[in-house]
Amino acid sequence: MAGDGAVAGDGAEEEDEEGEMLAGPPLQPNGFLPGKEAERGSHAAGADAGALPEAQAMLPSPGSGVARAPIRLSRRRLAVLAVFSLYSLVNAFQWIQYSILSSVFAHFYRASYSRVDWLSMVYMVAYVPLILPATWLLDTRGLRLTALLGSGLNCLGAWLKCASVRQDLYPLTLLAQTVCAVAQVFILGLPSRIAAVWFGPKEVSTACAVAVLGNQLGTAIGFLLPPVLVPNTVDDIDLMGHNISIMFYGTAAVSTVLFLLTGFVFDEKPKFPPSQAQAVLQDIPPEDYSYKQSIINLFRNIPFVLLLISYGMMTGAFYSVSTLLNQMIVTYYMGEEVNAGRIGLTLVVAGMVGSIICGLWLDYTKTYKQTTLIVYILSFVGMTIFTFTLDIGNLVIVFVTGGVLGFFMTGYLPLGFEFAVEITYPESEGTSSGLLNASAQIFGILFTLVQGKLITVYDPRAGNLFLCAWMFVGIILTALIKSDLRRHTVNSGILITDLKAFS
Repeated sequence: MAGDGAVAGDGAEEEDEEGEMLAGPPLQPNGFLPGKEAERGSHAAGADAGALPEAQAMLPSPGSGVARAPIRLSRRRLAVLAVFSLYSLVNAFQWIQYSILSSVFAHFYRASYSRVDWLSMVYMVAYVPLILPATWLLDTRGLRLTALLGSGLNCLGAWLKCASVRQDLYPLTLLAQTVCAVAQVFILGLPSRIAAVWFGPKEVSTACAVAVLGNQLGTAIGFLLPPVLVPNTVDDIDLMGHNISIMFYGTAAVSTVLFLLTGFVFDEKPKFPPSQAQAVLQDIPPEDYSYKQSIINLFRNIPFVLLLISYGMMTGAFYSVSTLLNQMIVTYYMGEEVNAGRIGLTLVVAGMVGSIICGLWLDYTKTYKQTTLIVYILSFVGMTIFTFTLDIGNLVIVFVTGGVLGFFMTGYLPLGFEFAVEITYPESEGTSSGLLNASAQIFGILFTLVQGKLITVYDPRAGNLFLCAWMFVGIILTALIKSDLRRHTVNSGILITDLKAFS
């Protein structure tokens, strides 16, 4: 059955043998549809007045004779997004399953709490030094190999955990978690790349949000499922080991299925580009690409550098709050560890809703800077309210303010990814996303250390005010970012068409 949308002009929609759809009439040599040339600084172009000439320079010049590939949407894109989201979910679940059961694993492995904490911290420690090699691999060897590495290492780590269920095998379970941490490096930078390579301009931000959502959903399930599967049976070590085995083998089985699906579903790219921006990139000869030059270009891009710092501050603050939430709650509400976990779950679930809403909003409006700035300001307001209501003695208010905080702070994640892709096009989406994640990890470690010290020496309010101060700086930096939407400018020539795959 054909899609509903009408296509501008008299060109007919055509479906090929793979269920892909040709969208609209042939492009003119200038890269735009007949009679729809974008005007400098127009609202449709979605960019500043000076941005269009640079974007047009990427398109074939009139009379060049260069044939542009037809723009089509592949049905497979939905399967690619689903499989990625699921193995990203399992990777996040494997990260949180130790920290949510810290007392169980400390007892089982006869280890100190600090050693158990390393089973979670290894995720952050592994990311920063490995991100550049991982993004180099993504840019030079491609999406399929990177996806297979992420899913495969996640599967390998899960099976190593199955072999570590013995009280004297803490080093093996640490090794297994380290393998999962390395897998994470090949996972976190992919949402914006998958969205850009497989999805059309009217759905790219929503696709990125859904890809990010998988990781958040894994954390949410990690809060709920492990305590049910592995109750703290301190008087029966054999039963505890049996329950841990059930959790580990179940995770390994799911990881194996997803690894096989990744090999079956993932292609390097669809047969036809889904957007004009991707069509332009496919015309660039591979020998013209330099990873080193791409990194240099990114750090010379002042708007991206400002976003890199402001994104690190916001996301690092969220990591710090999530890590120290239990400590903050029990300071004012003694014996409420269970509710502290539920408040953490509320942050994550509300953030999942925020991510999807922000992604849909970006696809509808293309107001990248405005939306990013507003969400940043609302996150700062939410953090301020959370800080000054935490100690009033009412847990219901803490649930509400925590939910609001999670909605905006986590909703910011796909905004940052997509804004970075827009202002750095045609540089690699994986490289810009990887650098953003590295910034978040660095700020997260620093903020967690400093906030934890402030909470210990003074109180949670002092630690939260520390974060508020840095978030205010992030607002100023975000306001200074020039909104040069390069990718959207290139796509603007075809945005008048309605790209829909045949159902």
